[in-house]
Amino acid sequence: MHVPQASDVTRARERIGAALPPTPLVRLDHDGAAEIWLKLENLQPIGSFKVRGSGNALLSADPATLAQGAYTASAGNMAQGVAWWGRRLGIAATAIVPEHAPTAKTSAVERLGGRVERVPFDRWWRMLSGEEPPENPGLFVHPVADPAVIAGNGTLGIELLEELPKIDTVLVPWGGGGLSCGIATALRELAPDARVIGCEAETATPLSTSLAAGQPMTVTHTPSFVDGIGGKSLLQPMWPLAQALIKGSAVVTLDQIRSAIRLLAARHRVIAEGAGAASVAAAMTGHAKGVTVCVVSGGNIDPAVLGEILQGGEPTT
Repeated sequence: MHVPQASDVTRARERIGAALPPTPLVRLDHDGAAEIWLKLENLQPIGSFKVRGSGNALLSADPATLAQGAYTASAGNMAQGVAWWGRRLGIAATAIVPEHAPTAKTSAVERLGGRVERVPFDRWWRMLSGEEPPENPGLFVHPVADPAVIAGNGTLGIELLEELPKIDTVLVPWGGGGLSCGIATALRELAPDARVIGCEAETATPLSTSLAAGQPMTVTHTPSFVDGIGGKSLLQPMWPLAQALIKGSAVVTLDQIRSAIRLLAARHRVIAEGAGAASVAAAMTGHAKGVTVCVVSGGNIDPAVLGEILQGGEPTT
């Protein structure tokens, strides 16, 4: 895999910038003294940062390949990104999703004109890991280990520095690493002292387990309402990037994530999905160091789950 550089991120910004203006950066209203900022990617057109990487992948693709359509293997947010850009560019878009993918996300894909294909989780994971390459015609957009996707995600890092020149810590939800590594790629040259920390839910911790072991590890994956992060293993192509770019991990509980969702809703009227709130949960549990940015990576949460959490309930799935 081509290792993205800061120049790739700059070119990605040029491609997608006209369609995707910067998302808001606001200071978190909390009861502590730490300076914590929220990068609200839940306010992207599809409610997720995935519109960045998917856009760069499609806009930089070979036109002949793209004319046959685009597809991805995604639990929902990357699928929405590919569908959103597919509609914008006038091409067919398909999402291959695990059978447990939330209806809120798959319905959004279909609303955007994309086609949804459900497969068993193990088969879907084999597609992500490269063990079973998809065979659909057109452009395959890997939701994580695609250099164009990583570079597109990295445009978030450029935006951060334009609004907040001094950053010590960036807390980023860790799904497969495409967002964390993209941001870190941009910051490595522009703000080399800034630390990028991957945030995981206790239900699946491939990053923290792999960093502790010094090699990619397979972990137990327990399905939960935090569906946007947490896989069975750290993808092999992402390991060199994680080693070089990610300065640590923060593991948070489901209860801490639920508390972060409530905090964002009560103080800022912000709707965050479980994965998007993981960074805020990390900041609230001691991982905010210096000037800290929490990337709220998405807001595509099932309304019933959100309602239960806001009422003080404890949904697990």
